[in-house]
Amino acid sequence: MFQHLLLPLVILAISPIPGAFEDSVLSPAQEELEDLDCGHPEPSDRIVGGSDARPRSWPWQVSLHHGGGHICGGSLIAPSWVLSAAHCFVNNRTLEPAAEWSVLLGVHSQDGTLDGVQVRAVAAILVPDNYSSAELGADLALLRLASPASLGPAVRPVCLPRASHRFAYGTACWATGWGDVQEKDPLPLPWVLQEVELRLLGEAACQCLYSRPGPFNLTFQLLPGMLCAGYPEGRRDTCQGDSGGPLVCEEGGRWFQAGITSFGFGCGRRNRPGVFTAVAPYEAWIREQVMGSESEPVFPSQSPELQSGPWELKDENCTITLPECGKAPQPGAWPWEAQVMVPGSKPCHGALVSESWVLVPASCFLDPRSTDRPPRDLDNWRVLLPSRPRPEQVARLVPHKNASWDDTSDLVLLQLRAPVNLSLGPRPVCLPHPEHYFLPGSRCRLARWGSGGPASGPTALLEAELLSGWWCHCLYGRQGALVPPPGHPPHKLCPAYREEEEEAGHCWNESSWSLLCQEEGTWFLAGIRDFSSGCLRPRAFHPLQTHGPWIGHVTQGAYLEDQLAWDWGSEGEETETQICPPRTEHGACGLRPEPAPMGLLWPWMAEVHVAGDRVCTGILVAPGWVLAATHCVLRPGSTTVPYIEVYLGRAGASPLPQGQQVSRLVISIRLPRHLGLRPPLALLELSSQIEPSPSALSICLHPGGIPLGASCWVLGWKDPQDRVPVAAAVSILTSRLCHCLYQGILTPGTLCVLYAEGQEDRCEVASAPLLLCQTEGGSWVFVGIAVQGSRELFATTGPEEAWLSHTVGEAHFLPPSGSPYWLPEGSNLCPLDMAGASGSSSAVLFLLLLTPLIQG
Repeated sequence: MFQHLLLPLVILAISPIPGAFEDSVLSPAQEELEDLDCGHPEPSDRIVGGSDARPRSWPWQVSLHHGGGHICGGSLIAPSWVLSAAHCFVNNRTLEPAAEWSVLLGVHSQDGTLDGVQVRAVAAILVPDNYSSAELGADLALLRLASPASLGPAVRPVCLPRASHRFAYGTACWATGWGDVQEKDPLPLPWVLQEVELRLLGEAACQCLYSRPGPFNLTFQLLPGMLCAGYPEGRRDTCQGDSGGPLVCEEGGRWFQAGITSFGFGCGRRNRPGVFTAVAPYEAWIREQVMGSESEPVFPSQSPELQSGPWELKDENCTITLPECGKAPQPGAWPWEAQVMVPGSKPCHGALVSESWVLVPASCFLDPRSTDRPPRDLDNWRVLLPSRPRPEQVARLVPHKNASWDDTSDLVLLQLRAPVNLSLGPRPVCLPHPEHYFLPGSRCRLARWGSGGPASGPTALLEAELLSGWWCHCLYGRQGALVPPPGHPPHKLCPAYREEEEEAGHCWNESSWSLLCQEEGTWFLAGIRDFSSGCLRPRAFHPLQTHGPWIGHVTQGAYLEDQLAWDWGSEGEETETQICPPRTEHGACGLRPEPAPMGLLWPWMAEVHVAGDRVCTGILVAPGWVLAATHCVLRPGSTTVPYIEVYLGRAGASPLPQGQQVSRLVISIRLPRHLGLRPPLALLELSSQIEPSPSALSICLHPGGIPLGASCWVLGWKDPQDRVPVAAAVSILTSRLCHCLYQGILTPGTLCVLYAEGQEDRCEVASAPLLLCQTEGGSWVFVGIAVQGSRELFATTGPEEAWLSHTVGEAHFLPPSGSPYWLPEGSNLCPLDMAGASGSSSAVLFLLLLTPLIQG
C-alpha cells in the first residue's frame, strides 16, 4: 500500500474552536482509567514499507462505512468511542447524519464474509467548532457508538497522548488503513489491512519541504496541531481511503496514537510527506466530549526520561531530495536503455522503469490480428541492460488494454525474473505524472524506441527543443478544439530541431523514437513516437502522462516523479489563445506563435535571395512552395532561372537566437498563363519540403480574396539591409472605390489599400511587401503582393486560385465565405468626372465618404 500520498480533500465545515492546546489535571477517577488496557496488540512480526498487516496486529483499527462501502479509517479509543478525521463527515459545510454511518471493528480483510467482525451503528459525530477544512487544521472527529464494542484480542483501544506528550522527531511510527496503494489505484482484493512505517518529521524540516513548489506547483503553510510523517524521498505514505486512520508510535511497550491521517499532495511524492492531525494538542477537547460516558479513553503518562529528553533532533535539516531516476552520465548514454531479444525478431528497444520492469512498444511483439493470444515463449526472451554482463530473463508480459488498436497506447510492460541491483549500473528513467507540464523550450533528445537501426549522422541531429502546447495542439489537433492548459495531459508533444536534415538517402522513418526531456539534470520519458509517413524526424509524439497511472498500477514501483521546473509564469503559455483556428483539408495554416520571439517572427514570411544581388519578400504557401513577385525573381526579358535561395525563420539579417532557421534552393519557377501580359505572381518550387514549425509554416489562402471581418496589414521591411519585419495597419478599399481611383491602370485581380495614419512609410517598396489579413477565427490569410513600384496596389491570389490549386496540391485554402471582392469584367460604376481621380486627395476623401471601406 501507501506508495503515494493522499490528494488534498478540501471540505468546508461548521463552526468555532475548542480550547485545544492546554494540558489538563486528572481527577482520581480518571487516574484509575490508566489501568485500563490500551495500546497492547497481539505480538507479531511486521514487514517494513507498505505491506499486508497480520491479523490482530492493530486491534484499534476500524473501518467506517457509508453507503455500503469503506470510506475512511478510524481508531478505537474506548469501548464506545472512535477517533477519526472531520473531513470524512463534513460535506458542503454540512455534517452528515450519524445514522448513515456504521463502524466495523476487528476487520482484517474486507472481502467476503466478515466472520468475527463487530458492526456498530453510530449514535453521534462530533467535530471541533473551529473545523472548516482539512488544510486549515482541527481535522478530527469523535464517533459515539450506539453500543459499546466487545473488547478482545482483535478489538482493543489505542492509548492517547496527553497534551504534554512529546514524540521525538525521527521516531519510526506506523500508519494503517485500506486506502489506495497508489494515486487513483485502489487496494486490490482481498482488501487486506495495510501497514507502513513512517518517520516523524520536525516542524521546521516539514515546513521547509512544503515551502518549495512541488506537485501541482503548490506551497503550504503548516498550522499548529499538524504533524508530518514520511520520507523526503517519498514512495511510502498514506493515500485516499486512509483518512481518519491512526498513526501510532510505540513507547515502553504501549502504542500511542500520535496522529490522524488528514491530507497530502499526491501520494508518496518526493518532498511531500503526509500531514496528520496531531492528537496530543486535542486532549482537552477529547476529554470534554467524552466526559460522563460509561467508558473514556486512556491517556497514560509518558515516562519522564522520554518527556524531558531531546525530543526534537538538533541536527534536523531541510534537504530537498532529488529523484533517484533519470540520471545519465551524458546525453545519449542512457543507463535505462533496454534491448529485448526475441528469437526470430529484431531487437526491440525500450526503457527500464523500475528494478523489475521494462517498458517497450507492444507492436514489437503483439500481432494486432491476434491480440487474444499473447506470446507464450517468454522463457526464451532476454533483456539486455547497460553494465549487466548477463541478459535478464522475462517472467511476465502485461500489454496495455488498448495496445492493439490505439497508437497512443502502443505499450507493454515486461517483468524481469529477478530485480536488478540499481547501484551496479542500470538506472531507471523517470516517468511523468498526469499533471506534468513540460515547459516550452525544454531541452529534449530522441532515444531509440522499438525495432529499427540507429540514426546515422551527427548526434546533434537527435537534439530537440519542446514547442508550446498551443502550437503543437493547433498544428496537429482538431479544428476549434480547446487547448489543454498547463497541468492537463497534452494531446501531443512537438519537438523542434536546431539542425536541418539534408543527408541524401537518410530516412528517419526506418527507426522508431521516444522523446526524453530534461528538467534540472533529470531525464523524463516524455513521449513515444507518433507513427507518421515520410522520412523526416518525428514532429509529434504521443505523451506518456496519461499512461503513468497504468504503469504505476502494474509495476507498483515505477519511478513516477514530480515536475522539477515549475516556472509556468503568468506570461507563459497560460495567456495564449486557448482555441485552435480553423484548419484546411491539408492541415493547419496561418498560425503565428503568440507571443512571437522578440515580437518579430512571421513563420510564413520568406527572404528570397536572387543571384546574390537582391532580396525580396516571399510567402510559404505549401511545404515545398513559396510565392513571390515575378518582377523580383525574374529580370525583364530573361528566360533563365537565376540562382535563388529561400530562407525562413529569420527576423533581420541574422537569425533569431531561439529561431529555427530554414533554407532551401529554388529548383524551378512556375508562372500562370496571362495572354500578352507578364503575370505579377510567381511560384518558386523548393529543393525539398519544409516541415511545420513556429518559424516555418504555410500561410492560409482564401478563395474569395478577403475573408469577411478580417483585419489587414502590409508586412515588409523598413530597411532592406537589416530586413527586420514591420507591419503597417491598412484598410482595403472596396472594389468600386479602387476601380474609380485607378481606372485604366488596374490589371485584373488588383486591389487598393489605405494606410492607417502614420503607417504609410513603415515598409519600403522595392522588396514587394505582402498583404495579410487575420480572420475572425484567428488564422492568417495571404491576400496579395505589392505591385512593382507601388505602395497601395497589390496583385492578389483571387484570380489565380485555379492555377495555385493545380500547381500546388497542398495549398491551404480556407472554406469560402462571403461574396467575391472582384468586380465583373467590363463594369463601369464610376461617374465620368471621377475616373482617374487617384491623384486627387480631395476626390479620395469625397469617395471615402460615399463608399465604406472593407474593415481593416
